Amino acid sequence: MAPTTPVEQPVLFVLHGARGDLAERMVYPGLAQLATRGLLPERWALIGTGRKPIGDDELADLVRSSLEEHGEPGHADALDGHVSYAVTFTEDEPGELVDAVRDARRDLAGGGDEGDVTVVHYLAVPPSAFAPTTRGLRAHGLAEGARVVYEKPYGTSPESFEELDALVHEVLDEEQVFRIDHFLGKEATQNLHVLRFGNELFGGAWSREHVAQVEVDVPETLDVADRADFYDETGAALDMLVTHLFQLAAEVAMEPPTALDADHLATARESVIECFRPLDPAEVVLGQFTGYRDLDGIADDSETDTFVAARLWVDNDRWRGVPFLLRTGKRMAVSAQRVTLVLKTPDELFGEPVGPGRISLSLAGDGAIDITTTVKQPGPDLRLATGTASLGLDDVEPGDPLAPYASLLHDVLVGDRTLFTTPRGLRAAWRAFAPLLGPDRPDPEPYEPGSWGPARADDLAGPDGWVLTRS
Repeated sequence: MAPTTPVEQPVLFVLHGARGDLAERMVYPGLAQLATRGLLPERWALIGTGRKPIGDDELADLVRSSLEEHGEPGHADALDGHVSYAVTFTEDEPGELVDAVRDARRDLAGGGDEGDVTVVHYLAVPPSAFAPTTRGLRAHGLAEGARVVYEKPYGTSPESFEELDALVHEVLDEEQVFRIDHFLGKEATQNLHVLRFGNELFGGAWSREHVAQVEVDVPETLDVADRADFYDETGAALDMLVTHLFQLAAEVAMEPPTALDADHLATARESVIECFRPLDPAEVVLGQFTGYRDLDGIADDSETDTFVAARLWVDNDRWRGVPFLLRTGKRMAVSAQRVTLVLKTPDELFGEPVGPGRISLSLAGDGAIDITTTVKQPGPDLRLATGTASLGLDDVEPGDPLAPYASLLHDVLVGDRTLFTTPRGLRAAWRAFAPLLGPDRPDPEPYEPGSWGPARADDLAGPDGWVLTRS
């Protein structure tokens, strides 16, 4: 169900990096969806900010064009009349932003208490800008009472994570901080909880006694040409593995929380991430698609990975000995977002080979649940076959889902931190990821665009291979 919690207080949304790719593809469409659903208050404003001086009209045109390309039909003018632009601050100089925030808060308060205006600073900027922006918020008095959204990756190493986290907590209380991972905002990701905890048919099979392996598979056909500079600083492992894929693995592996609220869900996620065994570089395959070094802005000798596949182990009683296979990459054969539990099955039944058993969730779009099992083949003889039953979550009524960014932005506005990451969980994730930052990091292996990545990645999945590759 879409959120119904009203946002009653006026809102000032300050978007740092307003002309960037993330703002255009995700943030503006998310805000537009909230606006058209009536989930924004009557009085709200968006101040976009950046280093380049541009006019309000120029930003308004950029917002409109981004909504035409990336938003839902009919949303192109959803933010009209609410958008302005201000040159950002540095720690030493206020730029235009400090005055713009002060004036906007006064206008939105309408003669009332400016403290009643909810101020959100959204950092849609590269990770290297998180610390300077945080220091700037403190230097210019913009941090008090504000909510601050940090994109991922939150740090680029265990050391940089600790430095950033210490700085953030010097400036902000933890309740003010929202570390966004939009995979947690997906309807289908949240359905993992319901499928497992609300249905004993599935929940009873959710352990090493019944599961042979778990696959978290997010291949992409997309290129990186429109964000090559950013991507080359991170790569697939930093951009996806230590963030989205670790979080999805934790969603699958967590122990049942006593309540589905922020404190209990976060504790369950954090506790299981602390059970992640540090990755063994020998069980990780990195790749780089052929032609990556030919892209503008990419060095001829770049060793950035555009593909990663890893075998992760969860050292607790529920999952000990079950491999969690994580894979993602650019320019691959298909685009998909799928979590699959491969179930243990007998080798044969009545002298017939038994097919695969799987519980699989597609996280793309509105999501779908697929159950693959062995059935009797129709006909007079006792022959076995494999069948798949699929439930598309867009068929579930009543329901009107929000896109992940829209849903999480709404959570920020109402102060709900349930689906946001925490320092405890991120610290454990960086500990598990750390071996890939050391001297044993494997060299990226070449793979052809449109393929499934380096051939050696198939070995991680064992003799049966990856489910998506076989599909």
